[in-house]
Formats: sequence, C-alpha cells, structure tokens
Amino acid sequence: MSGLTIFQSALSRRALYKGGFLAAMLFAFAAGPHVAWAQTKAGNKENVDCVPMGSWITPGGGKISGADVIARAAKNSVVLLGEMHDNPEHHRWQLQVLAALHAMRPDMVIGFEMFPRRVQKALDQWVAGELSEAQFLAAADWNAVWSTDASLYLPLFHFARMNRVPMVALNIDTRLRRAISQKGFDGVPENEREGVMPPAAPSTAYLDYLLPFYSEHDRGGRKKGGSGRDDPDFRRFVESQQLWDRAMAQAIHSALDRPGRPLVVGIMGSGHIKYGYGVPHQLKDLRVTDIGTLLPWNSGTHCAQVIGGLADAVFGVNSSSFVSHEPPRQRLGIRFELAQDGGARVLQVEKGSIAELAGIRDSDLITEAASVTIKRMNDIVDIVKRQAPGTWLPLKLKRGGETMEIIARFPAVPE
Repeated sequence: MSGLTIFQSALSRRALYKGGFLAAMLFAFAAGPHVAWAQTKAGNKENVDCVPMGSWITPGGGKISGADVIARAAKNSVVLLGEMHDNPEHHRWQLQVLAALHAMRPDMVIGFEMFPRRVQKALDQWVAGELSEAQFLAAADWNAVWSTDASLYLPLFHFARMNRVPMVALNIDTRLRRAISQKGFDGVPENEREGVMPPAAPSTAYLDYLLPFYSEHDRGGRKKGGSGRDDPDFRRFVESQQLWDRAMAQAIHSALDRPGRPLVVGIMGSGHIKYGYGVPHQLKDLRVTDIGTLLPWNSGTHCAQVIGGLADAVFGVNSSSFVSHEPPRQRLGIRFELAQDGGARVLQVEKGSIAELAGIRDSDLITEAASVTIKRMNDIVDIVKRQAPGTWLPLKLKRGGETMEIIARFPAVPE
C-alpha cells in the first residue's frame, strides 16, 4: 500500500475511505500521482538546476560529494532510501547506493515496503537461492500485494541474493490497513494487528502538512475543504498512515537485533521518509535515533521543498526520459485479492488510473474480463498485460447486489 512517495502507491479508497484513502494515495504504491507532493514542473532554470542530475545536495545546504554522503550514511544503524515506485531511475539509484553502502557495511539487511510479513518465507528462500524469479514472485504474491512491474525491483532482489544479504518484509497485509482505516486502531482486536503497536502521536507539523492534501480530495461524497485537525475522518486517515509507518519501523527495529547489529537499509516510498514525519518518527519512538535518509529527486521538478529537514541528502535523477526498447506494460491500476468463490475483489483503486476513470470502486468484484471468467489470481493480470494500446477492455463486475458491465479504455500511448 505504503505509505506507499505518494504510492503508486496513490490509491483511492472511496468505498472504504474512513481515513485510509488519502493515506494510501499519498504514500502507497506505484503511479504518477506521486507528484501530489507538489513536485510539479518548473519553468525557470533556477528550479530545474537546484538538484542537477548526478549530483548530491544537502537540502538547505549545497553540493556534497557522493563519497561523503555514503560515509556519513554508513555510520548510522538505519538508512532509508526513498522512491517513486514506478520510476526506473529511482531503482537504479537505489541499487547504486546499496552497492556503495554494502562496500562499507557488508553486514547488511535490506527491508522492503513491497512485501507484507506473511510472505517472509519466500524472501528467505529467494536469498538462499532456492527459487527462480517466477517462483519467487508467485510465492511472494507479487501481483496481488504490489503489482508494479517486477522488473523495476528485480535488480535489487538479485543484489541481495548475489551477496546473501537478508531481505525483510516490512509491510502489513492490506486487510489490516483497510480495517484500521475503517474502525480506527483501537477498533481492531489486538490479536488481529500483526503485532503492530500503537503508533507514536503525530507532530502538529505533520498534521498541518497532511491536512491540505486530505481536504482537496473527494471523501466518500463529502465536499472538499472545510476539514480541520480534529475532523474524525482526517484523524482516521492519519492513524491509518501511521499504522503503515509503525509497522515498517518495528520490522526495521527487529532487524537491528540480529547478531552483529547489521546496517538495516529500508526501501520504501519517499512519502514515508520526507521531513522525518513517517518511519523516522516511529523509529525514534522505538529509540532508534541514528537514521540516515536519502532521496532521489527528479530533474525539472519544483524546488520549493528542497529545504532543510527534507532528508540528509538528495540525488538528482532523470525524471522520465529513460530509454526502453519495450513498450510500457499496461496497468489497470487496482490492487485486488481472489475472492473465495472466484473473481477479483478490488481492494484499492489508484488515483487517476484507468480503473478509476472506468468507474471501478473499492470492494467491487470483477467476475469477467474480455468475456473470460476470473478464476485464478493471474487471470486478470494476464488479460490486462495483453491489452493493446488504444483498445477497450469490457469488464463485468458485481457491486453490492447489482451486476454491471463497464469499459476500461486504454490510451493509445500508455502513460
């Protein structure tokens, strides 16, 4: 979900909003709406060049050498590396930083937001060399829990496997995030919380930072704007996001207790890291204070947020003009689970996605795609992958007691 960078994380939870919708939209999983953090295109040279490509900058300071950045980061117990989940340049940057940190701190553990704890065994088997790529992704339930193009992350996974660096699942199951977004933390029985403790209270600065994003979006039929810090839905939204941060912080804290106290590197959406509001805040509540935070920064994006406190350092990367010899994979823009009686139960709909534009909502049950009955987890994934640009995909779904047909329209040039 997580957190998910403002997540592909960028997920809509209309039917189950209760605070969880915007939390996922801001921090979760993998699509264009990460730019909700106001990293909009700038039209002047000052903005374009504030973080030059290939250069490190200390926010609020100036340029710093890569050697100094890595040397400082390696002295910490924890280093958090941010990302926009669907930007290949961000993952290339992460691999580069991982390699540099590993050279200085070979006793390392890598934690991934992308995996819920329930698939930890698959991560262990992968690092041990017991699974092929396909077997690993299937065992980790990748298409259901993350669904971003796995090829973006495979170089990171192979780095861990090649160097026998343990991989740790940092996330929690979507069902728990959804339950807490509906009922609040105290409304979910303790034995259903996956061991997640009550999060540390958010700072006033964090609430003030999140409130404008919350207020500007549809909230289950309520009008935009007019919300305050004490709005119950807003507080549930904050609580849902903090649950995600707390879960990852606890998993990182546990990894530190391994023999030799290894360096723990967290791979996660930038929204969980920026300004220290998310995972760093929860780690400090767990008495982990030596935390390094490093972020990629897209070239040509607005520089108003490159200020002190954003992160320890940011690195300029190309925003989108990477070379690819293959057309982008089609994506419907949903997270789902296989329903007990068949069909894809929609858990989350990405903001601005093809699914949202088609009118798909959280909790819908997609029973057919292109007249094919959905019986297996990969049925809908495979159908969408085969969808040609510029074509329409008929879907049959159930919503409550109603059965309906809708059309998902894929653009001529996939975004």
